[in-house]
Amino acid sequence: ICVAAFAAACGPTSARTGGGGDDGPDIDAGDGGGGGGGSGFDAAGCSKMDLLFVIDNSGSMSQEQQNLIANFPMFISVLDASGLDYRVAVTTTARDYTYSMFGGFQQSTDGESGEMIQPSSCNMTKRWIDKTDPNPSQSFACVANVGTSGSSDEMPLGAIRDAFEDRMTDGTNMGFRRSDALLGVVVLTDEEDCSYEQSVSFGFTEMLCENKMEPVANYKAFLDSYAGGPSRWATAIIAGMGPGTCSSTFGNASEAARLIEFKNQVGPNAVMSSICDGDLSPALMQALDLFHSACDAIIL
Repeated sequence: ICVAAFAAACGPTSARTGGGGDDGPDIDAGDGGGGGGGSGFDAAGCSKMDLLFVIDNSGSMSQEQQNLIANFPMFISVLDASGLDYRVAVTTTARDYTYSMFGGFQQSTDGESGEMIQPSSCNMTKRWIDKTDPNPSQSFACVANVGTSGSSDEMPLGAIRDAFEDRMTDGTNMGFRRSDALLGVVVLTDEEDCSYEQSVSFGFTEMLCENKMEPVANYKAFLDSYAGGPSRWATAIIAGMGPGTCSSTFGNASEAARLIEFKNQVGPNAVMSSICDGDLSPALMQALDLFHSACDAIIL
C-alpha cells in the first residue's frame, strides 16, 4: 500500500526532463565527474537522483548496519515505483588524517576518505549501483556491510566533501554525479561528527573531536556550490538527537550536535531521525519523502 500510494502521489510528471517533446532532449551528464551546475533546462522537477550513503563503520555499528540493510529493499521498491532513475553509492565515516599533538607527537586516523567503495566480493562493475543493475537491493546489502573496524573518530561531513572534491579530483568517484539529478546524502552514525581539515595541531589540553573542528557552515557552503545551488541537494541524517546520550536495543548513541546544527543550517532540504528509534524503516521513508519533494522542486 505504501509503495502504491507513494508512486501515485509522487511519480514523475510530463513536466520532467527525459520525455523529449517541448522540454528538449534528455541530457545525461553522468559521465562527467564535476558538480551539478545547471544543465540548461527550464522545466520544474527532475527525473534522476544520485544518492550517497555515508555509513559509520566504527566498532559499535554492527546492528545498525544490519538494520539498514534489512530495510533497504523497501527503500528501493519505493524508488522503483516512483519511476525515478536512481543510482546509489556507499562510503564510510572514516578518513585518512594526520594531526599533531602537543610536543610534536603525531597521531593518525585512516579510512576511505569519501571513496565510494566497491568490494570485490560484491561483484560490482562500478563504484555505484544503478536502477538498471540486475539486483540493486542485493548489491546494496553487500556493499553497505562496511564492517566495524573503522576509525572511532567519525567524520561524516568531511567524508561527504572528500567524496565530491578530492575523490572527484583524483578520478576515484568520477562518473557518479549527473548534473541533471538531485544529489541526496544519507548519513548513519551513532556518534558526533568531528570533521577536521588539514593541518591541525593541538595544544596540551586539546583533543581530537573536542577542539578545532571545521565549521559546519563550510560543509553546507561546499555542497551548495558543488550541487549548483541549495535547492539541488538534500540530506537525511540518522544519528543521536539528544539531549545527551540515547539508548535503544542496538546500544547507545551520543548526541550529534554538529549534525543537528548542519540539518538546521540546510533547512527545508534536510531531515533528521534518531538512530535510537530502533526500526530504521520510518527514517528511510522520511528520507525518500524529502528527496522526492526536493526533486519535484528543482528548476533544471
